[in-house]
Amino acid sequence: MSVKAEHYDVIRKPIITEKATMASEAGAVVFEVAIDSNKPQIKEAVEALFGVKVKAVNTTITKGKTKRFRGMMGRRKDVKKAYVTLEDGNTIDVSTGL
Repeated sequence: MSVKAEHYDVIRKPIITEKATMASEAGAVVFEVAIDSNKPQIKEAVEALFGVKVKAVNTTITKGKTKRFRGMMGRRKDVKKAYVTLEDGNTIDVSTGL
């Protein structure tokens, strides 16, 4: 497998919410990442894909909610988010896409 494909396996998609927008004002970007990825992998993937310097990576795992699907009880998947803080002077515009 190529290196670039591995980076895309780690970073799934950017998260654009009100809280993520507040974090971007502080120089952070929020991504949905693979549930089994770790902080060094996330840092390496962001630096390789976007060409920026990463200062810190904070992660959180949101447990999936139990919801009703077609009358049956089901469960949404767990989601891991990474709050990536960038070095001063580096930016990522997540609204344009990869």
